[in-house]
Amino acid sequence: MARRAGADSEAKRMPAGFADVPEAPAPALALLGSDGTIVAWGEGCRRLLGHHAEDVVGLPVRDLLEIPVEAVRWSSAPGDMGKHGGRRAANAVVKVRHRDGERFRLTVETIALTGGDGESCWFVAVTGAPDGVRTADAEAALLDRSPLAVAVWDTRTRLLWSNRACREIVGRSEVDPPTRSTRRSVRGFDRTTIEPVIRRVLTSRKPVGDHVLRWVSPEHGREVVFSSSVFPLAPKGGGPLGVCTVSLITKSGERERLALLGRAANQIGTTLDVMTTAQELADTAVPALADYVTVDLADAVPLGGEPLKRMSEAPSGIPVFRRAGQSSIHGGMPEAAFLVGDVVYVPPGSPFLTALYADQSYFEPAMKTGPGTWLDRDPRRRQLIHDTGMHSVMMIPLRARGTILGIAVFTRTDNAVPFSQDDLLLAEELCVQAALSLDNARRYTRERCAALALQRSLLPQELSGGAAVDLAGRYLPSDRHEGVGGDWMDAIELPGDRIALVIGDVIGHGINAAAAMGRMRTAVHTLAALDQHPAELLDHLDKVTARLAETGTWSPEYSSVTGGTCLYAVYDPATRLCTLARAGHPPPMLVAPDGHAGIADTPVGPPLGIGTGAYESVDLELSEGSLLAFFTDGLVETRHGDIDAGLDRLLTALQRPSANLEDLCARVIARMTTDAPPEDDIALLMARTRADDGGPAASHGERRGMSA
Repeated sequence: MARRAGADSEAKRMPAGFADVPEAPAPALALLGSDGTIVAWGEGCRRLLGHHAEDVVGLPVRDLLEIPVEAVRWSSAPGDMGKHGGRRAANAVVKVRHRDGERFRLTVETIALTGGDGESCWFVAVTGAPDGVRTADAEAALLDRSPLAVAVWDTRTRLLWSNRACREIVGRSEVDPPTRSTRRSVRGFDRTTIEPVIRRVLTSRKPVGDHVLRWVSPEHGREVVFSSSVFPLAPKGGGPLGVCTVSLITKSGERERLALLGRAANQIGTTLDVMTTAQELADTAVPALADYVTVDLADAVPLGGEPLKRMSEAPSGIPVFRRAGQSSIHGGMPEAAFLVGDVVYVPPGSPFLTALYADQSYFEPAMKTGPGTWLDRDPRRRQLIHDTGMHSVMMIPLRARGTILGIAVFTRTDNAVPFSQDDLLLAEELCVQAALSLDNARRYTRERCAALALQRSLLPQELSGGAAVDLAGRYLPSDRHEGVGGDWMDAIELPGDRIALVIGDVIGHGINAAAAMGRMRTAVHTLAALDQHPAELLDHLDKVTARLAETGTWSPEYSSVTGGTCLYAVYDPATRLCTLARAGHPPPMLVAPDGHAGIADTPVGPPLGIGTGAYESVDLELSEGSLLAFFTDGLVETRHGDIDAGLDRLLTALQRPSANLEDLCARVIARMTTDAPPEDDIALLMARTRADDGGPAASHGERRGMSA
């Protein structure tokens, strides 16, 4: 066949890449102008008829046709192109000539495309060969026998036509009429990704290759992922009137899901905080899987209690969960009926309770919001669903180690593609990962709260110095040891307006140390009630501690905490004498009324629990307004600093103390913990002496007889 002059220039105008449809096998596609001129010639047409694109582009199509078996009207009149049964696509059987001269019949389907200015063209697809075709390549190239899914879209991104492979994949026998709305005409397709690509191709007139396109059955949730090439369809010298998509089923969706699960493993459960973990689940799923995600937990999780077992109906509904996390593609969270931290209510019979009580996922690819649904009893949610365009939902129970912890809800708004069964499996896998992290965080929170509650119950609720001293104290648990330890302080009122001041530190950290501290504090109170001398009291306390250590080991895995340090002092305001003894504890600081601070010179005995005794006491005569500072070693000792340096820093912080003891405690703690968080628990007890208003001399002498 002779080449027509100007064919090269016409070839340059053909949609680039139209002949570069994916290999094996290429469908037979061509584009004709309204006057019947060949504008574009696909690779499938070359295989079928032997003519190369450069040989036929620009020629009238009648040069390749014999007399049609069924006539096809090649009309250029706008609106009169291929009307057949109210559709813009028509079937015909035509007789064509192969390049080698052979004649045979082909079944073709023609789709008319008309622009707003009346410009028109024909899209022609070879769908069958009634007489058969000689070569296997040519037979495979027939459009309806090709595994490639081919579809034609107009400039308004409405689906006009699709081949048999495309219709079988998506389970449809016909395409929607182009008079329907865009949303309905692409129902099931991810229009949020395909529409921008189509518009870009229409604007640039350049093809786009390897675009991932998803279709999900709105009824069954079946998903198909395509790798699509998008080509513009345009007549000679005119603007694009539509696009053609040629797609292969791909496994890229599986790769994306695996990548999301990989990200989730790194992004969910980074802390042992329940609320943070719930928010991480929501953030990971948006926008990769859903447009809006909520995570509701089945009790007040920050308190660390057990999940709710039963729920009673309330006037506003059934309290189900507390909102722990939520994320949206929209700023301001317009989909949210509740804020993070709020108690979440739902009406009876809602799918929230179905997922909770049935312990299985609730999956609704196309949400039903009309009359007769559960939303009749929840008008607020119905309005939010209507306003935000929610159309697809998954509700996944969060279950770990046999316990339902809560529920995660995934919804789509802007993404028109409904959730698929594959999406459901992915969401369930994300929730499995998150539930384990949530349960770890819940257990940690519960145990830590129990330990803190135990320690708070063992420590004095408030310190009172009675008529003898003004008191203030601080307890600062170490974060490195979960905030639970064995430090304690106490003030015990004794007969004659005297006051016993105690500070101690049990070896170790955690709940065992807190329990041991409680036993030791109880023993001190018991011995103090006997009004024993400080050295004598520490001697008895040492023996009690050693005996408890010997009998307290009830399991090889849970050995009892043994030993500790203690400072016990008794101040008598009548004599202004403070008698004290130390069992391995740091010495107190003494600040004179003039503001000069120094370390009190006091003997030290062995730590408690050894059973050797040999404690000595010392009398300190204190002026009115003198200040005693008792502390545990966590205040002055670190792994990287010498204890003497810590004592010097504390002396400096105590120089010229303020009149308010609470302010002084805060200042000392701030200065001593400036460089780094405390590595050990810190207890600090401040006592400022008062003057006794008077008392009998006999009493004075009797009290002096206590000192050693």
